[in-house]
Amino acid sequence: MSIVSIDSDNTRSEHDLLGNRDVPFQAYYGVHTLRAIENFPITGLPISHYPDLVRALAEIKIAAALTNQELGMLDAKKCEAIVAAGKEILQGNLHEQFVVDLIQGGAGTSTNMNANEVIANRALELLGHKRGQYQFLHPNEDVNMSQSTNDVYPTSLKLATYRGCQRLLTRMISLQEAFELKAEEFKDIIKVGRTQLQDAVPMTLGQEFRTYAVMLGEDVLRLREALPLICEINLGATAIGTGINTHPDYARKVRQHLVSIAGLPLETAPNLIEATQDCGAFVQLSGVLKRIAVKISKICHDLRLLSSGPRAGIGEINLPAVQAGSSIMPGKVNPVIPEVVNQVAYEVIGNDVTISFAAEAGQLQLNAFEPVIAYSMFRSVTHLTNAFNTLEHKCVRGITANESRIKELFDRSIVLVTALNPYIGYQHATEVAQEALVTGKRVYDIVLERGLLTAEKLDDILKPESMTMPRLPLR
Repeated sequence: MSIVSIDSDNTRSEHDLLGNRDVPFQAYYGVHTLRAIENFPITGLPISHYPDLVRALAEIKIAAALTNQELGMLDAKKCEAIVAAGKEILQGNLHEQFVVDLIQGGAGTSTNMNANEVIANRALELLGHKRGQYQFLHPNEDVNMSQSTNDVYPTSLKLATYRGCQRLLTRMISLQEAFELKAEEFKDIIKVGRTQLQDAVPMTLGQEFRTYAVMLGEDVLRLREALPLICEINLGATAIGTGINTHPDYARKVRQHLVSIAGLPLETAPNLIEATQDCGAFVQLSGVLKRIAVKISKICHDLRLLSSGPRAGIGEINLPAVQAGSSIMPGKVNPVIPEVVNQVAYEVIGNDVTISFAAEAGQLQLNAFEPVIAYSMFRSVTHLTNAFNTLEHKCVRGITANESRIKELFDRSIVLVTALNPYIGYQHATEVAQEALVTGKRVYDIVLERGLLTAEKLDDILKPESMTMPRLPLR
């Protein structure tokens, strides 16, 4: 890929194996990127839509240039220019030049070349040359030295995914804390528990909300456990993992430079051939994201059920009203925040299926389908992060307890007979329950009428601390 001529102020002509093409003169990308723009109009989302990926690509190019210069492979002035161009990208410049669609054929080659061309052309300017004058600094020969798309692309995906997951962890922990605060706020409110959507034994509303905090805490641990797999990189593998066209010390030194630049706990895979073809780390992480999605969706279903009504449902909690709910029914307010989180969860579950198929479809020494893995993974991480943030601030922190409704349902329930089992026996308890169902009387009143227990003992047995945690039967 070398410049043929500068045609005018509007375009420059570049050459590749397919021939000459006019590239917009002001563009920092080149002919390979131009063809990719034309070939892959798929999602409408360029790689610049995911700044973490652009940042990762720049970090890798900087690390490679420093390593190549250190090993005597790259001229010091070229190295300096490549590093300077890469640092500008890290500062947020030139991101708009990363224009290739995220889903693409070629196993990510177009993404890698987009980075090579942008950095090369900016480096040329820093050296006092024009964009496209690749005889002075070349995208492949200099910026891509000692690299292949097959090690650059998966490494960049891992760096970007790791950073996205760190943000997701922050939001998960914050939502967990919000549920903990609600659990403390609701700790003394006794209510009816439910199994299979039927009345069950008593619990506190605080116990119900603390359960959600515990569920989130478990998923925080699972996500943290999965992240070390994403930190194992194959940089230095080049084409298939044999390290062809690299210095014997390149893989070790480029990792050291990348760790210093990116600040992440990266490790070189013990077998680069395996690491170049195996997408198991993405499958593992996606499975954890699916688990997170399934569980947060279950929590949102519960919030919708508990807030259902306001007159004809359960109505034990009130979700914040964030918008009008109907274009035809005045006054209706819907649980729109839990609903949108449910939909994100469904998307993540579908993304996991895509990632699984794409990982399975790799043949021999390379997986050509990493672009759709990247697309699916980035969407899962980004949308979950946004969903957790929205759920916390637009819903959970504003939840209130409808204590009068909770007391009404509790007083009408027959679940108290379970707490009375150790004192009046299963048979008497069954008879009391049946009478309560037929007559609508309270269990408390029926037990007194039958002389099965005194009011004093009933009051002691039916205290919240007696019914919502283990306790030896009173004598």
